[in-house]
Amino acid sequence: MVLEARAKLTTSGCGLGPRAAGARAPRRAANHALSIRIAAPKVAGTPNRAVLDTRASKVVGASRPAGLAPLQAHSEQTYIMVKPDGVQRGLVGEIISRFEKKGFTLKGLQMCICDKAKAEEHYRDLEGKPFFPNLVDYICSGPVVCMVWEGTDVVKAGRNLIGVTNPTDAAPGTIRGDFGVEVGRNLVHGSDSVENGEREISLWFGGTDTVEWEPTMTPWIKELS
Repeated sequence: MVLEARAKLTTSGCGLGPRAAGARAPRRAANHALSIRIAAPKVAGTPNRAVLDTRASKVVGASRPAGLAPLQAHSEQTYIMVKPDGVQRGLVGEIISRFEKKGFTLKGLQMCICDKAKAEEHYRDLEGKPFFPNLVDYICSGPVVCMVWEGTDVVKAGRNLIGVTNPTDAAPGTIRGDFGVEVGRNLVHGSDSVENGEREISLWFGGTDTVEWEPTMTPWIKELS
């Protein structure tokens, strides 16, 4: 590929113009066109010349190359709760930061002390398990931070950020893998399905205490059709 750039240089008063041996410098300023040719290795199957167009296209609605279908952003919501041990250990900011850096959007945030009835409803799928009473008491033992996060496949991605239930088995880089020690103190809860996310958001936020907004960086995180 050969790249060609052309520029005009004004030689008046700067002595840049070429001068033959013994010739006097012209009295009038002369404009000379300088042509620069830079040879680049030719790639098989590509033309010898390429036209470089630096005009930026719009991010939103920008056309994609022929033959590539636009990616559809599958946006959903999940419920994330920092449990009492996460609050007491001062990890709320760290947990929020993990989700923000991933590119998810915070749509709801509140702190509360959970009552027993709400805790039992939240963990109703575990009712009958031998650890259920201790789990309910634990969630009610101190303040929790409740959050609604939105984004592409946020339920699955959120669970991956959190890590598996037992911190001992959680991978380094996950919240539980980095900060958790025991199953009974695993710092954070995340919805395990879209349906449960909707149920938990309704339980903790009443379906009204969330904020609808769109970050300006969305086109840099998700490819929009």
